[in-house]
Amino acid sequence: MKVSSEYEQAWESFWRDVPDEVGGAFWDADPALASELHLPHFEKHFDPGLPLVDLGCGNGTQTRFLAERYGRVVGADLSREAVARARRADPRGAAGYEVVDAVDLDAVRALHAETGDANVYMRGVLHQCAPADRAGLVAGIAELTGRRGRVFAVELAEAAKGVLGALAGAPSGPPLKLRAVFAHGIAPGEVADAAVPGYFADAGLDVLAQGEQPLLTAEFTARGERIAVPSKWLVAGRAG
Repeated sequence: MKVSSEYEQAWESFWRDVPDEVGGAFWDADPALASELHLPHFEKHFDPGLPLVDLGCGNGTQTRFLAERYGRVVGADLSREAVARARRADPRGAAGYEVVDAVDLDAVRALHAETGDANVYMRGVLHQCAPADRAGLVAGIAELTGRRGRVFAVELAEAAKGVLGALAGAPSGPPLKLRAVFAHGIAPGEVADAAVPGYFADAGLDVLAQGEQPLLTAEFTARGERIAVPSKWLVAGRAG
C-alpha cells in the first residue's frame, strides 16, 4: 500500500512553493518552541543508543536540533523537495535524510534494515494522512521501532478544529502560511482524541505516557500573537 499520487504531488507542490527558510511553513517553528519543548516528555523513554527517525521531517528544522542530542538521526519525508531542502540546510551532514512513504511497508522495512530498531519523533503526521492511510502509517512506525524503539507523536486535539476554523473564517481570510496549506489541499483532517491511542494499540504498541501541550506554529494573528493549536502527545512502544 502506498499513498495516492495526488497526495504525494500535493506535498511536492507545497514544498516547491513555500519560502525556503526556517519558519516558511505554518508548523515550522523554531526548535525552542517545538522539539526542545517535547524533550522532557520523551527523552526518558528513548534509548539514547538507538537511532532516531524524524518522521515527516519536512525541511529538517527539528531534525537538525535532534541531531545535536542523538548519535544518529535520520529525517524521513514523503516529499523529495522537502528532503532536498533538508539536505541543503544541513551542509555538514549532522543528520541523514531519506525519501520514505511511511505507508509503504516495503519502504519502511528497507529503512529499518539500515537503522535497526529506532526511536521515532513525529508532529502532526497522522492528521495529515488520508483516513484510509492512518492504520498503515502506524503499522509502519511499529516496524521502525521494532522491539526496543519508542515513538513520540504529537497530534492535533479535537479542540484544534475550532482554532483552525476561526483562522480560516477570519474576515481577511486565513493567515498567509495557513492559506498556503489550504491552497495545496493538505489541510489537516480530523482525528478523534480517543482514536489516536487506538491506532497505536492496533499496531501492537503500548501507550507508555500521554499528555497535552499546545503546538506552537510559525504564524501569527493580525494582532501579532503567535498561533498555538491545541494538541495531545503520547509515547508508545512495546512494553517489556
